[in-house]
Amino acid sequence: MDDYYSEQEQWERVKAWLRENGLWLIAGILIGIGALVGWRWWEARVERIAQEASGRYEQVLEALGRGDRTRSQTLVDELRRDYASSPYVDQADLVIARSDVEAGELPKAIERLTRVMNGSKDAELQHVARLRLARVQIAQGNPDTALATLAAVKEPGAFALRYQAVRGDALYAKGERAAALAEYQAARAGDTDGVLDAALLDLKIADLVADGVAPAPETADKPAAKPAG
Repeated sequence: MDDYYSEQEQWERVKAWLRENGLWLIAGILIGIGALVGWRWWEARVERIAQEASGRYEQVLEALGRGDRTRSQTLVDELRRDYASSPYVDQADLVIARSDVEAGELPKAIERLTRVMNGSKDAELQHVARLRLARVQIAQGNPDTALATLAAVKEPGAFALRYQAVRGDALYAKGERAAALAEYQAARAGDTDGVLDAALLDLKIADLVADGVAPAPETADKPAAKPAG
């Protein structure tokens, strides 16, 4: 009987504990289930939005492919409106900016490139936009503005060689040919991974050297690069 009463007492204690804490236990279980369901809903939503944004971006490329710039620009504006946080918005702006340049609409290209440069959450896309913006500014006849655009970045990282090459173009446009040659040579010497268009750089260097522009002091003891071919 003692054993029986001992088990009975234990069961009574369990029931008493459940009476006191049962609501909290149930609430905790429900909260856990709700959190799990909410997380799965959020993951599904994020995936759906990414797929929709990707599909809209593909439509932009298709419109450009058939030469329908008006439709492509409309699609980009819709992409920005409906999926503002998607990285496809920045990529679409870069694509449309290139189309604007090809159409000679440089102010529109500058607007889009500036938006990506200043607003993108992707550091690489920021660099790409900045470099393209500087090239457009050079094409506009504003090499000083382009140099200022490039100089705003203190640590270009993996894009350092690209910055040197574009800086060379800006200096060349200003008529500072020796300084341009120095930038081209530095970029060419550092491009061990084939990041840049080596043939184009070699041609620029060879043309400057052929015109009698002296190599920069730090590279004067090195042979000038030969043009491809």
